[in-house]
Amino acid sequence: MNPSALLIQSMPVLLTGTLLTIKFALLSMVFGLAAAVALALMGISANRWLVRAARVYVSVMRGTPLLVQIFVVYYGLPSLGISLEPTPAGVLALSANVAAYMSESMRGAILGIAQGQWLASYSLGLTRTQTLRYVVGPQALRLAVPSLSNSLISLIKDTSLVSVITVTELLRSAQEVIASTYQPLPLYLAAGAVYWVLCTVLEAVQRAYERKLALPQKH
Repeated sequence: MNPSALLIQSMPVLLTGTLLTIKFALLSMVFGLAAAVALALMGISANRWLVRAARVYVSVMRGTPLLVQIFVVYYGLPSLGISLEPTPAGVLALSANVAAYMSESMRGAILGIAQGQWLASYSLGLTRTQTLRYVVGPQALRLAVPSLSNSLISLIKDTSLVSVITVTELLRSAQEVIASTYQPLPLYLAAGAVYWVLCTVLEAVQRAYERKLALPQKH
């Protein structure tokens, strides 16, 4: 079968895998962002034990391969009596991993807000929690958008790793077609092209969103 015909025939399978890849990335981003905010708040807490716990978590997750983390969640947790299906196991591993990176982006953005913002809020009678929620948080999120967007782009590519636990995302879908056609080159190239298109679209959205959030230039 010539490559063009092969790709046309394989398109439904690859499209299904692509949709699952997007679903994986979005779910992992949502759960990861929630965990990242919690970790960032722990990291700036006055409680030294919370600070240390956040630092240890970030160090472990950033210092070990994502593939190992996926194996620990899917193959390791059953030894503790916790068995997960491939899809939730993959989402959990990806969320836990990306949370470590995004938490540092969020923590840095929060610390990047001028101290005067905190003092002004306190002088108005706002509590620390209210200051974070209404004053510092929105500004920090604006600053963190580029880093968070980059994390999502990386996450799109990292979803390919969950293929090792039989999740039929884009890469796994291509591998299944290859197993029956014995033509790896065009299918791997097609999968790579899809990843590239997804990342390119996200980069365009990121640039547009950054322009929208950009502060007015002084003249």
